[in-house]
Amino acid sequence: MFERRAKYMNDNNFRAEVRAFLQEELTPELKRAGELMTSVFADFDATMAWHRKLYQKGWVAPDWPEAYGGTGWTLNQRYIFQEECKLSNAPALLPMGLQMLGPMLIHYGSDEQKAHYLPRLLSGEDVWCQGYSEPGAGSDLASLSTSAVRDGDDYLINGSKIWTSYAQHSNKIFCLVRTSKEGAPQAGISFILVDMDTDGITVEPIVGLDGRVEQCQVFFDGVRVPVANLVGEENQGWEVAKYLLEFERGGHNFTIDHKKQMAKIRKQASEEYDADGYLWRDNPVFNARFAEVAVDALALEYTELRIKGALNAGGNPGALSSLCKIVGTETGQRFNEISMDILGPQALPFQIAALEPDFEGELIVADYALSCMPEYINNRAATIYGGSAEIQRDIIAKRVLGL
Repeated sequence: MFERRAKYMNDNNFRAEVRAFLQEELTPELKRAGELMTSVFADFDATMAWHRKLYQKGWVAPDWPEAYGGTGWTLNQRYIFQEECKLSNAPALLPMGLQMLGPMLIHYGSDEQKAHYLPRLLSGEDVWCQGYSEPGAGSDLASLSTSAVRDGDDYLINGSKIWTSYAQHSNKIFCLVRTSKEGAPQAGISFILVDMDTDGITVEPIVGLDGRVEQCQVFFDGVRVPVANLVGEENQGWEVAKYLLEFERGGHNFTIDHKKQMAKIRKQASEEYDADGYLWRDNPVFNARFAEVAVDALALEYTELRIKGALNAGGNPGALSSLCKIVGTETGQRFNEISMDILGPQALPFQIAALEPDFEGELIVADYALSCMPEYINNRAATIYGGSAEIQRDIIAKRVLGL
């Protein structure tokens, strides 16, 4: 079932094989779902359909070690694969399991946890969400208060988590919980895996400014979870969480997203006219501004490749992940602003139904303008979620500059 021979190809042949696979397997419906992405998430049904196709091919977890279901591809091949998927408008896979939890379990999980959870994660049988932030603990995660009290062979969990992405679609959640109030705040935190169908769990959707539901609040009321679901040692969850966060913040290829944004901007600039009646692509001020942001995106690309190289050699991103999180999200916002300036009033109409892949009605704006405003609104949060830009700068100050 799985394809393993790609690592013996040269990169050009590998790129050709990936393109042939995408051309064969990406249906118009799946491509439309990718085109209409306004955040890091695509339509859920399309995402899982694409997940299953990649799983059958053996390509669903390229960054995992081959022994656990990875592809065995080289660093360049993994990057080529992600780039071709993004530029072909494939739906993005959910990152909480494959990108974050999987590598963490491989590193910290028990043999039993690996054997049980990793195959189900690969197949898509389990869909995971992340229970970190709370109403009173966002970037200051160490102040979390959701408690887990030992009761025989179980923990009883009480509290709530917020901004939990795609909790409404998930059957599992990995959580940080407080198991001790002794010592420093970080010292009393544990990492635990929870079934979402356990009695006492309630999910409340949060409607975003774009009218769609990506985030939720999850309530825990006397939720009983086996002690066997603890990852690592009790009260040592902070180290586990930091390891996972490095993959959340540094495992994402922001510059591949930027390339997709740049392609959209070039399309918009070839269709829309400035105030003087010239196509935006012929406006020298626009070209200078676009080039300035594009150069910053190119510089970031090489830094991301350095991170991938460190991972390939058995390291982890470290503080470089914070740098990429800052520059990647802020650069993406700058591209959003350029799109908004090009489209002007074209970006304002609100047609939420048209963002569904199966929409068959009449568009009230040009197709290339449809997702511009929702993407702009969603991306304002990019410098907050996953660790705010301010927190990332603090990490760089302490761990790189020694301040």
